[in-house]
Order: sequence, then structure tokens, then C-alpha cells
Amino acid sequence: MTASSQHHLVITALGADRPGIVNTITRHVSSCGCNIEDSRLAMLGDEFTFIMLLSGSWNAITQIESTLPLKGAELDLLIVMKRTHAQARQAMPATVRVQVEVADSPHLIERFTDLFDSHQMNIAELISRTQANDENEQPGAPQLYIQIAAHSPALQDATNIEQAFKDLCTELNAQGTINVVNYPQQDDE
Repeated sequence: MTASSQHHLVITALGADRPGIVNTITRHVSSCGCNIEDSRLAMLGDEFTFIMLLSGSWNAITQIESTLPLKGAELDLLIVMKRTHAQARQAMPATVRVQVEVADSPHLIERFTDLFDSHQMNIAELISRTQANDENEQPGAPQLYIQIAAHSPALQDATNIEQAFKDLCTELNAQGTINVVNYPQQDDE
């Protein structure tokens, strides 16, 4: 199938976690003739969320749109779907990845997302979790773990964020690492 005849659909499923539920969803997607191009799964409390980008013929996408709500009701899932278009991603000459560990308090994630926003960087992935300390080992506030991956349209921005990240970690008494990966620029010929 050519790229122009491909249709795309984003699906989000949310519900109580139980064994076999992801397999049931992916089997249903396959039985409709759709391909899972990208997906993410996360556990949040007792709930899970599964996000997928599907591709397929017009008929396959239409079939999943008409049958997945019934399958979702059967599985007690909240299902949200939206048609989308595949498009070439803008060239990003740098990717910045950070990891942070800090005593949890309000507004911390916001402080780090604001840092990337102030450097005009597109956050591609954000993972955070709060974990209570074992009172026997280390009493105190729960620890917040943050991982962020962001893309920079300019090499200069990616370099500038390193010092700003270190300053923010110092201000927040956080342990953090930053890794900037620069990609070679390709000349248009």
C-alpha cells in the first residue's frame, strides 16, 4: 500500500488493568487489518492507558472506528479515537535527554517543562513517578523521578540549556543528568 493510500488513527484506551487486556486490544486492531505504527502504555495507579497510532486502508480504519467502541464497552474501557495524517517530522538537529531525582513538592514538573519551553524545545516524551521513601532506610519526603526527552530546532538552544538545567537542579536541590545529542546536518542537494 502506498503512503498516500494509508489512513491513520490515534486511539487512546483507559481502564482498569488486568491480565490479557492489551493482547485483546492489539488482537482486535490486527483483525481489522490495521498496523500499529507507534504505541505507549503506562500504568497510573490501578489504571492503565494505552495510546496507539494505527495505519491502514480506508476500510480498515473505518472498521476499527466502528467496532472498537463495542470492544471497549465489553472490556469496560474508555476509548477515544481521532483521525490524523502522517507527516514528515521537521528536522531537529539536537535531542536533549534529562533525568532528575528530587524530593517531591508541587510545581517541580512545571519548572522543568518551563525550562524546555523557554529554550523553544519540543518535549517529545515526559515520564514522571513519585515513590515514597522506605521509612527504615531514608525517612523524609517522597522522591520524584522525572525523565524528559526534547528536540531542538537549533543547535545553539540545545547547548544553552545545559547550564540552565544545572542551575535549576542546584536551585531545587535535585540530582540531575543531561545528555545533548547533536545530529549531523544534511545538505540539501
